[in-house]
Amino acid sequence: MAIEDNPRTREEYGEELKRRREAAGLTQEALSQRAVMSRTHIAHIEAGRRRPDVRDAQRLDQVLEAGGFFVRFLPTLDGRKVAEHFADALEFEGKATEIREYAPKLVPGILQTPAYARVVLSSGASPKSAEELDRLLTTRLERARILDNFDSPRVWTLFDEAVLRRAIGDAAVMCGQLRHIVALGESNRIRVHVLPFSAGYHALMEGFVSLMWFEDLPPIAYVEGLKSGRVWELPSVVRECQVAYDHALGDALSHQESLALFRSVAEEYEHEAQRTHNS
Repeated sequence: MAIEDNPRTREEYGEELKRRREAAGLTQEALSQRAVMSRTHIAHIEAGRRRPDVRDAQRLDQVLEAGGFFVRFLPTLDGRKVAEHFADALEFEGKATEIREYAPKLVPGILQTPAYARVVLSSGASPKSAEELDRLLTTRLERARILDNFDSPRVWTLFDEAVLRRAIGDAAVMCGQLRHIVALGESNRIRVHVLPFSAGYHALMEGFVSLMWFEDLPPIAYVEGLKSGRVWELPSVVRECQVAYDHALGDALSHQESLALFRSVAEEYEHEAQRTHNS
């Protein structure tokens, strides 16, 4: 029986894809060729292990003549509100055993303090109501809970020095944010590396990159720009991103040198906050 209501889980979505594929007399391989998707990706979707992006869903709708079903009823991520281009990466993030990120301008979401996250989420061209901002903030802070388990995922973050120097919010917000990262680094929960301005051009200069590894899935790469983002699963592209990350990491400060720089800049912000308070 076809699903009449919006499926709430990826499992239900996958079951419906399998039902419609078989009703059309197609194997996973045949569907993969017509929809220009890998057979493995279709198998993961049918098993509920992966959420298709909008482009995938559009192609499935076209090949299976589903009348827009697969776009309209994309799994809802348990009601969490995130940008559409980040929805797939968010699902992967929750399953990863290792995450390596490059942050060119902002502290990555899983490392943000509530004060820093609120400034980031309240900025931008589109004003947000207090209720919407609270929902976004709750989702952002829930992501940080993946750090509650000390052993998994392993997290490496490569920061451009600009992340430390550009004030997001006031000096007190920045001081708290940098010291939060220092605490995570000192406890060995994350590894921290900074690409100093003196490194000049480097392999990841073009934008944010997140590399993820999993127990039972191939690694992926997520790259993001202004109002856009893409999950890459093609092994050759993922490998290119991994090589670029390794090259940039080679130009970065060591973990201990990076923590020392974080502490130093945090002290600068602390002194600035004190001067502002006393003036």
